[in-house]
Amino acid sequence: MTRATLSRTLAGLTAKRFESASATLVCMAKSAIGVDAIGCAPVWARMTATFFGIGRLRPGPGTWASLATALLWWLLERSIVPGWQWMAAVLLAGTAICLGIPAATKVARAAATKDPQIVVIDEVAGQLLAFVGVPISWKSLLLGFILFRGFDIVKPPPVRQLEQLPEGLGIVMDDVAAGLYALLIMQVLLHFRFLPR
Repeated sequence: MTRATLSRTLAGLTAKRFESASATLVCMAKSAIGVDAIGCAPVWARMTATFFGIGRLRPGPGTWASLATALLWWLLERSIVPGWQWMAAVLLAGTAICLGIPAATKVARAAATKDPQIVVIDEVAGQLLAFVGVPISWKSLLLGFILFRGFDIVKPPPVRQLEQLPEGLGIVMDDVAAGLYALLIMQVLLHFRFLPR
């Protein structure tokens, strides 16, 4: 490596570090004065955490995300081989949880808020859990939606306590618990044939 090449490489590295440090300072300043700094989070984290922008809908971004999840599940479930729908719901919910925790962490840090309303991937995960092993009909979709939103809003123990977990873990796991409550009620209703099989 020649001296000129080495000099250009070092200059490029210094410029990149300066740009990175400048961007970090801008994000910190935005957070400090209460300006929307969510744009400082990586694109993948923003897209995941907001469920491709649904988290920006108002009012009630969590309700919009739950509704979108129920409708998408209704469309998707029809193309899955019968008998494997429960596995698909588990895999999709697991994916939402595994991607949602780090994404929610990054967005919450950028926003300097414990649980930004814009983060709705937690509602996606919880709503999917409510549909595991439940045959899809308009009644089951509506009931699963209502039950999940109800448990997510009321937050019976230990749902509220799970919110105290750090960063993205707390953001996501309380909705996972609400989804499990909804799933339990749905399974009881299926067992006693209050829902069609």
